[in-house]
Amino acid sequence: MIISRRIFSMALASLLALPILPGAPAQASDKTVRIGYQKYGTLVLLKGKGLLEEKLEKIGYTVSWTEFPAGPQLLEALNVGAVDFGTTGETPPIFAQAAGAPLIYIAHEPPAARGEAILVPKDSPIKTVADLKGKTVTLNKGSNVHFLLVKALEEAGLKYGDVKTSFLPPADARAAFEQGAVDAWVIWDPFQAAAEVAAEARELRNGEGIVPNHQFYLGAKTFVENNPEAVDVVIEAVAEIDDWAKANTAAAAAELAPSVGIPEDVLAIALERQSYGVKAIDESVIKQQQAIADTFFGLGLIPNRISIADVVRKGGA
Repeated sequence: MIISRRIFSMALASLLALPILPGAPAQASDKTVRIGYQKYGTLVLLKGKGLLEEKLEKIGYTVSWTEFPAGPQLLEALNVGAVDFGTTGETPPIFAQAAGAPLIYIAHEPPAARGEAILVPKDSPIKTVADLKGKTVTLNKGSNVHFLLVKALEEAGLKYGDVKTSFLPPADARAAFEQGAVDAWVIWDPFQAAAEVAAEARELRNGEGIVPNHQFYLGAKTFVENNPEAVDVVIEAVAEIDDWAKANTAAAAAELAPSVGIPEDVLAIALERQSYGVKAIDESVIKQQQAIADTFFGLGLIPNRISIADVVRKGGA
């Protein structure tokens, strides 16, 4: 049964308890770009190098940074007016838009289908996705890997309801996985690479051929509309860091290791599977996102149909 918008919004807000500091402003301060970021990725590198601060200063802006455990929490913060800009995978903005979040798609990274996977313990009797029938699979609800699970099951001739889902954030999911409390774990890099190296987890299926696994740069609608020059500067800085990371994988892994808490050699594996090169949102990407949204509506995971094209930035650098 498809749940109502009101119940869905209340449940989502409860699920995504926000890591927002007390006293965080409900509206953006004048000439400040408030960026939400996660432990891993281009924005962490951008924050560490101070490049964005230099670029924004030239047009009279400052920047503030807030860390979030995953994309759904970051977008809930955007929904309540606590951040202006951030990056997530494909699925979080779909859940957020369905809950009424005033978000705008600004740009994206090319597909990185190998950067997420369904993992099982190395000695697990499970050999194929079809073997997951009746088993317990853990994942972060509303994250990119949610769609990976749906499509992998579909490819194997199973329905979403043929498995038991346990919704846990990455740290808790890894603990449950290593303790044998769940049968499989659907996860993204760098946690995927860490599990493969440290726990010798075995890859059952990655996203190749069934999901694109984009990363999106998103903004609050009002901020994007009122601060187009600042948004363009942020994307310009992201593109520069992206180019640097692509050409300097080892150095990027070294810079990320302290913040992520994962060894450099493991991060290097994840970075090799990552895609690089910030691009505008085109019709093909909109179509792919719409297919995910329609799938989730059909499964009753979101309460209403949404239009991705309605929330894509028009113009901009």
